Amino acid sequence: MAVQTQEMTFWDHLEDLRKSLFRVAGTLVSVTVALFFFKDFLFDDFVLAPSKGDFFLYRLIGTDFTLSLVNLEVAAQFMIHMKVTFVCALICTLPYLIYELWRFIAPALYDNEKRAVRGAFTFASVLFYLGVAVGYCVIFPIMLNFFVNYQVSAEIPNTFSLSSYISLFTSTVLTFGLVFEFPTVIAVLSGLGIVTKEMLKEYRRHAVCAVVVLAALITPSGDPFSLLTVTVPLYLLYEFSILICRKESVEQLTEE
Repeated sequence: MAVQTQEMTFWDHLEDLRKSLFRVAGTLVSVTVALFFFKDFLFDDFVLAPSKGDFFLYRLIGTDFTLSLVNLEVAAQFMIHMKVTFVCALICTLPYLIYELWRFIAPALYDNEKRAVRGAFTFASVLFYLGVAVGYCVIFPIMLNFFVNYQVSAEIPNTFSLSSYISLFTSTVLTFGLVFEFPTVIAVLSGLGIVTKEMLKEYRRHAVCAVVVLAALITPSGDPFSLLTVTVPLYLLYEFSILICRKESVEQLTEE
């Protein structure tokens, strides 16, 4: 992006913001419309794949899994089609959304700040997709398998609605995508000298409690199995944050 030689006025910034929002909205709508016409691939090969017994994780762990979904509302299938298409389009266009955000704030940054923020944006994108992958490939199938096979009585069969499946699917995948941004936040705070490696190690026991509480909040059912399934990767994120965190604060480095 070319370096701006003239100071921009408030209205210039507002005009840039308006153009960025139009580009973001246009891209998001275009991808949403495009995905809308690939319904069979989007649902049969991706969204509903974890509901089938031949999903790769079930074959890997050797579990017996069967799930039949039913639709209970007249307009539910169409509305779910719209919802899932939009969520998938949002996930696919995230790098471009981040790029537009970068274009908007870059003129206000110094060169060293640009390098740091650019690296943080790239790191955030990678972690988001990693979180989405973990949520889709591991966490959601494990939770789904547990719920499908759990019964309070053999006389009460489980019947799951399409709406409940999609709700669990989107909440799990998106939540893990966002939660995996935690190391990015720590990296930024560490770069600003607010958080240090020693500080994170000192509060490790407090972090365990915080992770359990957070896992309980984002776990849809609140059962111990789902709580443990969510807690483990969240705590591993905390340990990863310790690894990437700097040892000393900016003030300490300046004094030395």
